[in-house]
Amino acid sequence: MTKPLNILFIASESVPFVKTGGLADVVGALPAVMASLGHNVMVVLPKYGDIDQHRYPMERYFHHLGVWMGDTEEWCAVDRLINTQAFPVYFIEFDRYFKRPGLYHDSDYNDFADNPRRFAFFSRAALQLCIDMGFNADIIHLHDWQTAPAAAYQKIWHWNNPIIGKAATLLTIHNVQYQGIYPAWHLDYCGFQMENYTPDKFEDNGRMNFLKGGITFADFVNTVSPNYAHEISLPGHPSGMAPYLTAKADRFSGILNGVDYQEWNPAIDPRIPATFSADDLSGKIICKQELQRSFYLEIDPDIPLIGVISRFADQKGLDLLAQAIEAIVTDMRVQFVILGSGNPDLEGFFGELPARYPGKIGSYIGFNNDLAHRIEAGSDFFLMPSRYEPCGLNQIYSLKYGTLPIVRATGGLLDTVEQYNEMTGHGTGFIFWEPSADSIYFTTGWAVSTYYDRKSHIERLIQNAMTQDFSWKKSAGNYLDAYISAMEYHKGLK
Repeated sequence: MTKPLNILFIASESVPFVKTGGLADVVGALPAVMASLGHNVMVVLPKYGDIDQHRYPMERYFHHLGVWMGDTEEWCAVDRLINTQAFPVYFIEFDRYFKRPGLYHDSDYNDFADNPRRFAFFSRAALQLCIDMGFNADIIHLHDWQTAPAAAYQKIWHWNNPIIGKAATLLTIHNVQYQGIYPAWHLDYCGFQMENYTPDKFEDNGRMNFLKGGITFADFVNTVSPNYAHEISLPGHPSGMAPYLTAKADRFSGILNGVDYQEWNPAIDPRIPATFSADDLSGKIICKQELQRSFYLEIDPDIPLIGVISRFADQKGLDLLAQAIEAIVTDMRVQFVILGSGNPDLEGFFGELPARYPGKIGSYIGFNNDLAHRIEAGSDFFLMPSRYEPCGLNQIYSLKYGTLPIVRATGGLLDTVEQYNEMTGHGTGFIFWEPSADSIYFTTGWAVSTYYDRKSHIERLIQNAMTQDFSWKKSAGNYLDAYISAMEYHKGLK
């Protein structure tokens, strides 16, 4: 590839503006990497009411943008971020759909009933913006079910458009469990005729499935780790997407997420009490001491400290930890620091543990980014008992901070953590296979016994972990390969 690509990113969230999960981290990082490699990038996001416009000032770019939805023309505005980034970020302003608390659901976690209309409109508005401003996209990069309809709009309505008709589409699946399945009566507003409401496109047991349609229409589909790509394409996978993913053949792959080492690097992290590196770990001892102090734990550098940062959701396996943690702190000389929120019952359980096990367990219910950094830096181990994990980022952060992961063998966790070999001391963490409280108990026991009985192995594991490189550079190269494959297929060369 000799010439720079014109890359349009359409996404429902992105750091630093708004975030609910890893999708936002990817959209916040990958466009910047692509721009640094010389490509022409633009990003389009919804203008949510939750975005802090004092922190992220915007200017009006289009006062009026007409977007056809079925037989209705909707009118919106477009703002552009005022910044010094190497690429522009645009926000679709349409108060009826986006000026409300929350992104996808209300405070009780009920999906907004108009979600299919909101994100079908956003997908089409982003394409219309590209057309009206004359951005000749080579690649339209879409993310999850919220923007998957754009792949269909590009093929159905804009296939011969001189601006975007020649663009190839790539759809990244960040979590296949979230598919955007809604009543079929939204089909008319979305502008998809009945010939597209078929089992191989948008129809799904009498309902409309945005992700399924996007998979069918996209020129290339990827997910966020090689192992997760393998898992979700296995026959009988509960997502039900395996037949449609395997039908893509060599146009479906897993590309591991990168991480931002300017943000997550103990050598330069301003959020931690002391910086450190693989060559000088003295700062990590200080970080551990301050973490113990701030959570009222026994201050002792010789007690292994396990960190947990997680949503309290079924996916993350924190209910399994709840079944095991009391036995762990009773039977082992070990400490826990837990940061998270979600399921109210789990919030109550983990929130009460410090009072029941003073000096052994500390918890913070909610989310605090500064505290997340301090937990990564001050812990000896980091526990992720996920039932499934498309990629996972905290285990990668942990490696950089010399905080050894204890993880279940699923998705990206298996791609990024190397099992400890008790004979040689090689590896970067501790892996278990069965999603159960017993597996958590015994694998944690294995890690704790290694900490006490095989110090030289712990030191070797830390060195191995901290020298791993999961920066965006390699992942960006894999995305460029996927872009080229998508473009070749779109042009009929594959």
